[in-house]
Amino acid sequence: MARERDSVVSVIVQKFGGTSVANAEKIRHAAMRAVEAKRRGFDVVVVVSARGHKTDELIELAHGITKNPRPREMDMLLSTGEQESVALMAMAVHELGEDAISLTGAQIGVLTDTTHTRARIVSISTERMKELLAAGNIVIAAGFQGVDSAMNITTLGRGGSDTTATALAAVLNAELCEIYTDVEGVFTTDPRVVASARKVERISYDEMLELASLGAGVMHSRSIEFAKKFSVPLRVRPSYSDGPGTLIAPETDEANSIVTGVAFVRNEALITLVGLPDQPGVMSSLFTALSGAKIPVDMVVQNVGREGFANVSFTVAEDELPAAMRVVSAAAETLKVQSVQQTTELSKVSIVGHGMQTHTGVAARMFQILADSGINIRVVTTSEIKISVLIDRTRCSDAVEAVHNGFGLNQPTRTLPDIGRSAVRIGSSRSVDAEVVADIVSRLEGMESILVSDVSADTQQSRITVTGLPDDPGVARDVFAAVGEGGVLVDMIIQNVARDGKASISFTVPGEDLERSLQLLRPFSDAHKETLVTSDRHICKLTIAGIGLRSHTDVGRRVFRTLATHHINVQMLNTSEIKLSIVIAAVEAERALKILRSEFGLP
Repeated sequence: MARERDSVVSVIVQKFGGTSVANAEKIRHAAMRAVEAKRRGFDVVVVVSARGHKTDELIELAHGITKNPRPREMDMLLSTGEQESVALMAMAVHELGEDAISLTGAQIGVLTDTTHTRARIVSISTERMKELLAAGNIVIAAGFQGVDSAMNITTLGRGGSDTTATALAAVLNAELCEIYTDVEGVFTTDPRVVASARKVERISYDEMLELASLGAGVMHSRSIEFAKKFSVPLRVRPSYSDGPGTLIAPETDEANSIVTGVAFVRNEALITLVGLPDQPGVMSSLFTALSGAKIPVDMVVQNVGREGFANVSFTVAEDELPAAMRVVSAAAETLKVQSVQQTTELSKVSIVGHGMQTHTGVAARMFQILADSGINIRVVTTSEIKISVLIDRTRCSDAVEAVHNGFGLNQPTRTLPDIGRSAVRIGSSRSVDAEVVADIVSRLEGMESILVSDVSADTQQSRITVTGLPDDPGVARDVFAAVGEGGVLVDMIIQNVARDGKASISFTVPGEDLERSLQLLRPFSDAHKETLVTSDRHICKLTIAGIGLRSHTDVGRRVFRTLATHHINVQMLNTSEIKLSIVIAAVEAERALKILRSEFGLP
């Protein structure tokens, strides 16, 4: 019988990863945390991963049977790891004197699409969980899994248990979602690479989204997508101690530092299409092909075209290169591209931080640090809170340490207080408005579908392009040092792969600063006789903002298809997890804004 309550009880979701439930002792320790939370007055939902190495054992077993197991059967097999964990966790809670019940993804009511091994959540039912919580149970939920409309078991892919936990916190309007792991929290970079890496006390959703998508392995970006969409406070905490961990929440009004963290991806491959016709419809054809093959692309770069042709580069994970090359090669024949080139043995190094939105010279400083270490930059892309560079893989660790320490991330900083919802403070209680819960649940149909929150057009910027640059370390530093020393705030930076030993860099500046920027660059261009500095004050920067834009390749397809249909040409392009930035002619600004907002159902 359900216990009587004087008021609405707040929900807390706790997620325990594989290393946190690896053996009986660790399972008992995790169960104690859940019981302690319940005895403090919370309703508790625990999401559990498969025990450490269990998934790897199952995969190895499957490959001992067949080299090509069918995805449906792999989902059936791998889901058993979480089922083992939830049953053991429920038993541990029982031994501590509390009621608990273990549930599979299907029993919870996690409905997904039909994409086996990397399914996306369509909806989650809350009725059964709420009944069990009201009856006094701690609900032990299997992470990483769900069921499709035909009752086939599905799994959510890498980071699936984090995604399950955050999604459950969203549908239950939880006060907090705690992610217990084998590290102290989110660090300024990987402490295994940089010994002086420090724990971050608080980080914004956008910063964490960028870091997660750029290679930071603490949390998967899909779980951060849920947290931002539904305002779920996350706290990444160590499972082995009572440390406070790191709070992931909305950004504060005051930036704690210019750069929050440094992320890296070691195994990147670069594909470059040389001599792509610089005309409407070309990018649409390319992205349609990539989207159809479900190949996630990153660091998409298109610099300003010359003599009717443009070069477009993008990175893929190195193990995706063969599949991507098949798609691109077929598209290149149709588009009459001059050549398609691939480069391996590359790494991506990125800095992320809200502070760079209001500070000049951040790019110049990063490029200075790399130049001082003799590290050459192949490709550059940026967003308002991120700068990413592509470098030789052999210098990845050197670059990460140099940039990390160069921005002072190895130095202590003051701790920002928790602000926002009372949910951030464990032990708080609040009344949950039934209409709020109903609204959240109503929006969960297609809860992992594409989310474009805004499309904006900025015609107050100008574009500067520097071509004929020697492909040497320090060139990017010199360009942006000249501009940065003049106090000009640079926005969109693009450096594509060098051709014939010469590199080109394009960037945007406020229109009112164009002439001053050109004057600041004159000594540089005078010293490099082969360089050419050109500009255009009549541009529009389109910004498509949302969540998961990098992983949702269909966003790019829709954007470029819409622009191509209306004969609007793309002059420059770069991407990030939360924004897609495109430069077009200023005369097309109003029309482009109207058609893109219509395409994504925005007012």
